[in-house]
Amino acid sequence: MTGRRAGVVGPVLALGLFVAGCATAPAPASPPPAPTAAAPAPGPVSPPSLPAPVPPAGTSPAALPGWDQENHLAAFDAWVDGCRPARDPAARVQCERALTLRRTSRPVTPSMARTFFESGFSVVAAETADGGPGLLTAYFAPEYPARRAPDAEFDMPVLAPPAGWTRGQVLPERAEIEATPPVAPLAWMRAEDLFFMQIQGSGYLTFADGTKARAAYAADNGRPFTGIARPMAERGLLPPNGTSGEAIRAWLAAHRGPAAREVMALNRRYIFFRLDPDDGGDPNGAAGIPLPARRAIAVDPAHWRYGDLVWIHADGGNLRGARGSYQGLVVALDTGSAIRGPVRADLYMGRGAAAGEEAGAVRHPLRMWRLVPRGD
Repeated sequence: MTGRRAGVVGPVLALGLFVAGCATAPAPASPPPAPTAAAPAPGPVSPPSLPAPVPPAGTSPAALPGWDQENHLAAFDAWVDGCRPARDPAARVQCERALTLRRTSRPVTPSMARTFFESGFSVVAAETADGGPGLLTAYFAPEYPARRAPDAEFDMPVLAPPAGWTRGQVLPERAEIEATPPVAPLAWMRAEDLFFMQIQGSGYLTFADGTKARAAYAADNGRPFTGIARPMAERGLLPPNGTSGEAIRAWLAAHRGPAAREVMALNRRYIFFRLDPDDGGDPNGAAGIPLPARRAIAVDPAHWRYGDLVWIHADGGNLRGARGSYQGLVVALDTGSAIRGPVRADLYMGRGAAAGEEAGAVRHPLRMWRLVPRGD
């Protein structure tokens, strides 16, 4: 969420990171649950050969496509760890029920976790205006080298918010900000690395002396996010089906300087950061909860609440390098400037290069179901 987050990266991310940046900026919504990174959480799985069946509203989650293959215990842990702040009365009922189950059953077994969901929740499908599929993309927490002082390679400053910044304030576009001499920058990075970190909304920096810091979203320039994947393909800089995050990064690095900056300037949105200690964990999403890898999504707060339990079912994507399909229980814990609509999600893949490589190849047709807590 994040520049994503926030903005950030948000899961095409090939086109997703860039057509849909998950920008995690703190946004108002009801409190969420904090899951733990789980065992095999959503996908990739074998792509389904037929469209996913649509369970009738109000039925048990057992009717969901792929429910039998889910890691219910991992999903239980993910949801219950952060359910205490839930404001919805029915969600509070199920939260207390889950906490009691955890206290009295040591350990909670997979079958107990499955029964908990099937008896405590019902299913309602999220739908697009035309009834067609939505879109799943993905994002991650990047890790980058940084410097305390600029040099020929590390020549882009990481900036703190301008003094007196207020949310919603419209500031100059990216190109103008980057052309202005920096005042007391927090760090210096490669231009393409900073660009990606701004899409993701946060990241982790390692300095030459080995010290580490977390760069957290602090502010933005109030400009809309614009993906650069499509214009790069239209200009012939990359093939239409070759706009993965890795492909975009490689092009920007190979053309570092005026050519790359001209392309990056197409995204007028600019993210400012603050530096925090690196605790070795994952960043917080917009809900204020650490994001569990592969169990958290960024959503549109106009259609979802932080803490909602969601079943995603995403058919194999069409990007080069796509890794099958994704399905499973996830928790809505983040938002993003390009995550809009009732069937739109950005799956948090985790931290580091491997997570980023996978996130960059996610652009999958998506179906979503809300698991509605029962109040009795």
